[in-house]
Amino acid sequence: MDQNKKSLGLLDATMIVAGSMIGSGIFIVSADITRNVGSAGFLLLVWIITGVLTLIAATSYGELSAMYPKAGGQYVYLREAYGSLVSFLYGWSFFTVIQTGTIAAVGVAFSKFAAYIFPALSEKNILLDLGMIKISAAQIVSILLIVFLSWVNTRGIQGGKWIQLIFTAAKLLALFALIVFGFIVASKSNFFTLNWLSAWQPKSLTSMDSQVLVKPLLGFSVVAAIGVSMVGSVFSSDAWNNVTFIAGEIKNPQRNIGLSLILGTLSVTIIYFLANLMFVSLMPMQDIAFAKDDRIGVVAANIIFGNSGTYIIAILIMISTFGCNNGLILAGARVYSTMANDKLFFQKAAVINENGVPANGIWFQCIWASILCLTGKYGDLLDYVVFVVLLFYILTIVGIFILRRRLPEYDRPYKALGYPVLPLIYIIAASVLCLILFMYKPAYTWPGLGIVLLGIPVYYWAKKGIK
Repeated sequence: MDQNKKSLGLLDATMIVAGSMIGSGIFIVSADITRNVGSAGFLLLVWIITGVLTLIAATSYGELSAMYPKAGGQYVYLREAYGSLVSFLYGWSFFTVIQTGTIAAVGVAFSKFAAYIFPALSEKNILLDLGMIKISAAQIVSILLIVFLSWVNTRGIQGGKWIQLIFTAAKLLALFALIVFGFIVASKSNFFTLNWLSAWQPKSLTSMDSQVLVKPLLGFSVVAAIGVSMVGSVFSSDAWNNVTFIAGEIKNPQRNIGLSLILGTLSVTIIYFLANLMFVSLMPMQDIAFAKDDRIGVVAANIIFGNSGTYIIAILIMISTFGCNNGLILAGARVYSTMANDKLFFQKAAVINENGVPANGIWFQCIWASILCLTGKYGDLLDYVVFVVLLFYILTIVGIFILRRRLPEYDRPYKALGYPVLPLIYIIAASVLCLILFMYKPAYTWPGLGIVLLGIPVYYWAKKGIK
């Protein structure tokens, strides 16, 4: 990566952090969380725990980003701590599922909500039926979105930068407005008081024959319910590390990457908490748990704005997912470029074009994300990969301890906040969460681990030389 093209400042980096984190999840996943934990207090607790862990991880990554202010971010940190095999397994998972699967899912979310305004774009509008594979208008729109944003980002960092600034600012303001108007409407009802009467009574909620079945949770089942619930909140809070991938293009990266991680994750954590506080103030818990298609944002917007609420929330989510995908596309290709420089990815991905960006890496990413859109299996892949994401976060933060011992004299302009206590808390908490997922979500964790392990033979093949 051309180290002279440092064109992103602190505001740009912070917008990449926040913009990559906020997609459509905040408007959807609290339904599943509520079905698992059943009460206002525990719903908010899940988001608080997720936010605290995300902040700890982000402040810990600040030390690594200051030590290695290079393109590739987390891939580089893992390489320096563990060697090329572990870093390749991360890069392999990143390309096959983590980044491209997220890009596909966010793209389809964009088209699904666009269908509220333009019904012809619905996933129910099948354009081509090939038997086993059916291609819908929603899939085509998502692919066109990915191709367009990929093209913009091959034209240079400035185009992607301005899209990120404009769309992230727009969705932050729109989310803030939704929260404020939500609280205004909620102040005229008593749902918050009613929800808070049993706020600390965890229970699972299931719907059967239009009846809601309530099962109280006791003992370890409470911990398990929180852990399983965090699949959604963790995924909705993920992608904050994308800013580390473009370190080579950030001004004063030793300072600005760590600071942008803190500012971006803190802002999103506060917004997510306030949004959920607004939800539990605006409607009964059962309405949150069993919102149609889990679209709590649509239900909330209809209560706040009436019949026009559906269109308002659809536009907000379109803005949100558009900006989110831009950040993901902008940052992801820098990892493949670094891998290619290590001779562990297609060598063409290392080529920097006349606009100073790894255009081939962007197009490789675009093609695979588009294929995932067509398979319709991106949702399954993302369920599998939450475990994998946590696993690599744990390994990366353990890497801080390894590098402190191995390289005590190395310059560390920024040090992990609360070291060693806070990083250790993250490692323990994330490990417990992985264990819970193994116990209660084996259908997701084993395939996720399988994707990682499949990278081992690919690594040895790559070592022979990918052209």
